[in-house]
Amino acid sequence: MSGTSLDGLDIAYCEFTKEKNRWNYQIFHAETVPYSNQWKETLSNLDTGSALDFVTADIEYGHLLGRLVRDFIDRNKVVPDFIASHGHTIFHRPENKITSQIGRGSAISAETGLKVVCDFRSLDVALGGQGAPLVPIGDALLFQEFGFCLNIGGFANISFHADGNRFAYDVCPANIVMNQLASQAGKDYDHNGLMAASGNVNYNLLEKLNQLAYYSMDYPKSLGKEWVVQHVFPLLSSSDLSGNDQLATFCEHIAMQVATAAGVKRRARLLITGGGAFNKFLISRISHHANAEIIIPDPYTINFKEAMIFAFLGVLRWRNETNCLQSVTGAMKDSSGGAIY
Repeated sequence: MSGTSLDGLDIAYCEFTKEKNRWNYQIFHAETVPYSNQWKETLSNLDTGSALDFVTADIEYGHLLGRLVRDFIDRNKVVPDFIASHGHTIFHRPENKITSQIGRGSAISAETGLKVVCDFRSLDVALGGQGAPLVPIGDALLFQEFGFCLNIGGFANISFHADGNRFAYDVCPANIVMNQLASQAGKDYDHNGLMAASGNVNYNLLEKLNQLAYYSMDYPKSLGKEWVVQHVFPLLSSSDLSGNDQLATFCEHIAMQVATAAGVKRRARLLITGGGAFNKFLISRISHHANAEIIIPDPYTINFKEAMIFAFLGVLRWRNETNCLQSVTGAMKDSSGGAIY
């Protein structure tokens, strides 16, 4: 799994068992392999490159993933049935029926000698869906005890059960913005939210962020880097605020949008995972705004829940069972998405 925050490649070796109607999981080994500066630059800028750049990167990145996974397998002495790979999203414009995750499955298979399940989003988009988020099927089958499951990565997305169906959507941008603001101060990210905590919320900017049209749209809906570049970064850059004040304001924005998504009328258990779960200041602001019992799980689950669930999506695809929900994405029907090499 590789997320829009470009932290690195998450690799997890997992086992899934099914007892009666309940699935269980276990993560035996997991790690994040940081990207080189060259790959960070390539992945960051590929959406503005040429068609040849895109195809070349798709193949080269697939070979990179295969080598990294092969090394992980050898070091941990494990024997997987297959590899499930999300790849790295370059384009996501479902309104134009476009979604593209690079990391060629054939290259991964060639490097590892194993079967590969990949390209999880394309079928749903072809069926008229958002192609995102895909994690909610895992939330529904593996984390049933929580009223809401929130993942804070490049984007914050939430899933929940209501009226007999699973629903989910991207709440707002998160680390894709906060990491960019931290980088302007020479840091990879805002450790524990200390930079944001030392800043002041600018309520004029906060109101402009909260009034972006996306937030008044009904779900299903999803976000991509293109939307952030078009709508969020211009507001921040034109605000003439310090980096810390921008971070404080954007943390407040995230917290308020999460509180709206998790509901303010009924108190429920809210599971928070993803890198943003380590941002103590952000979590404190979510706790302040949201009428929910905040649950922060163990570090393994925080860091690797998303990678683990994509492994689970691979299992469901392998079994030809539904791994993408119409109620979540707005597609014309449920589907079992993923190409197999």
